[in-house]
Amino acid sequence: MADSISHERARHMRRALTPPEAQLWTQLKGRKLEGLKFRRQHPIGPYILDFYCAERNLAVEVDGMIHGDADQARHDERRTTWLALQEVSVLRVASCDVRDDVEGVLNAIRDAAFTRKA
Repeated sequence: MADSISHERARHMRRALTPPEAQLWTQLKGRKLEGLKFRRQHPIGPYILDFYCAERNLAVEVDGMIHGDADQARHDERRTTWLALQEVSVLRVASCDVRDDVEGVLNAIRDAAFTRKA
């Protein structure tokens, strides 16, 4: 369960999506992808997930260039491990892939949602 600070940060972040996040959100909102309901900037524990599908326990993270940084990569690994302990699987997609191949990203999300245990 997330605390009130995480909820407030998530609310702010929903108003400030990056362009790739906004592009992907237009494809996910309103159950447009296989009827799956996604939430954007959803807090879970100490983390805020870019997109989260509760019915499939799937987080989709849109990673920009900063995620190539060694410190950020270690943080991402700790975060993914913590989320796995909460039974949330994480699919990471590069922001440039959202920009250049959104259909490929949607296919990857579809595959991740329907190949994991519910």
